[in-house]
Amino acid sequence: MTAKPLKRIHLAAHFPGVNNTTVWSDPAAGSHIDFDSFVHFARTAERAKFDFLFLAEGLRLREQGGQIYDLDVVGRPDTFTVLAALAAVTDRLGLTGTINSTFNEPYEVARQFASLDHLSDGRAAWNVVTSWDAFTGENFRRGGFLPREERYSRAREFLATAHELFDSWEGGEIVADAGSGTFLRDARAGAFAHKGPQFDIEGRFNVPRSPQGRPVIFQAGDSDEGREFAASDADAIFGRYGTLDEGRAFYADVKRRLAKYGRTHDQLKILPAATFVLGDTDAEAREAAHEVRRLQVSGQTAIKYLEHVWNRDLSGYDPDGPLPDIDPETGENTIALGRASVRQFRDPLETARQWRALAEAKSLSIRELVIATTSGQTFVGSAATVAEQIDTLVQADAADGFILVPHITPGGLDAFADTVVPLLQERGVFRTEYEGTTLRDHLGLTVPQAAPGRRAAAS
Repeated sequence: MTAKPLKRIHLAAHFPGVNNTTVWSDPAAGSHIDFDSFVHFARTAERAKFDFLFLAEGLRLREQGGQIYDLDVVGRPDTFTVLAALAAVTDRLGLTGTINSTFNEPYEVARQFASLDHLSDGRAAWNVVTSWDAFTGENFRRGGFLPREERYSRAREFLATAHELFDSWEGGEIVADAGSGTFLRDARAGAFAHKGPQFDIEGRFNVPRSPQGRPVIFQAGDSDEGREFAASDADAIFGRYGTLDEGRAFYADVKRRLAKYGRTHDQLKILPAATFVLGDTDAEAREAAHEVRRLQVSGQTAIKYLEHVWNRDLSGYDPDGPLPDIDPETGENTIALGRASVRQFRDPLETARQWRALAEAKSLSIRELVIATTSGQTFVGSAATVAEQIDTLVQADAADGFILVPHITPGGLDAFADTVVPLLQERGVFRTEYEGTTLRDHLGLTVPQAAPGRRAAAS
């Protein structure tokens, strides 16, 4: 029987800003806005031969009880500005940005990504997301927000429209023949027309076809709609699962959806986010991971997190004491506006019941319960242990690779690059040098061809 060939592992690095993963209070932590931090982080990822760097984006500072939630500040410089600047100080690293499809317009976003792809020589990627809350919508002219059932329909049409814009240039139109005075081979270049429920636009797209044709498309979402969107339109999906059984189930479910869209198994990469804590020994790493969790979940953080479920002001409760004996306040008005975690608790009364049972069974305080019920580190151990854990999950089809989220910025990726990556290279499952120049090369994706006849239809 022929042995299954080893899969090549894909690795990326997430610069998250200050959130509940980052330990911003650590003396080793640096700025989340100074360009030097972005440069250090990106160059470390490129030195380690990672596929890409990923920037998340928040369109509004989150609030809790009417005040800025300063333990989870997502404000940062504009994504395109940072990625364009990083294109000038890196050579091969992919540059991925989250851009919202609810509050932007296809022409503007397509123009920005096509420009980034040109500036980076083919390293641009777009994480397409939707926005669920009116809180964020207040920042924008149209205000409000889309109902859940409309968010993905708009996102699909947004992405389809952007693809029409990218494909309005097929490539090869620019001749620039000084002798004949001919600059364009086809004077219809860039013509587009789209009429649909969400967008009715027509004109000329003013950025010629970029090195990748279109940016690599990422999608983040675990709902059935999100999985279907990824299977139909994305090149990669950010998975949530870092364990073997959950990861394999998610992997199999998303991959099986590809066939109905005429796509093959290798045309969609599944890349869960993953945190890590390294030590010289496994025991040392476990001890460090315990301390990291305590820094991530201070007493103040624990109370604020509990308020997401109870939907009440719990500032008078002792984080080292028992859970409140009062029930959560249910209803549409939430104490933590714009917090994604609020959506995780669809039935606050049932969540409170389960948490009380767990706290009673294990004698847990509020802070201990929050630590126990929120995500811990995905990979903990020595470099050898972590390399084996990552390789095992990828070879078992629980993932195609991982997007690493260090808890220290910008230097938290350094130890991984210096100790774990060489061991993966020794195993023959991770590149020792970049084999191509574009992000599509790194991910093993082909360059899409412009849809035939699209320009003719527009003209």
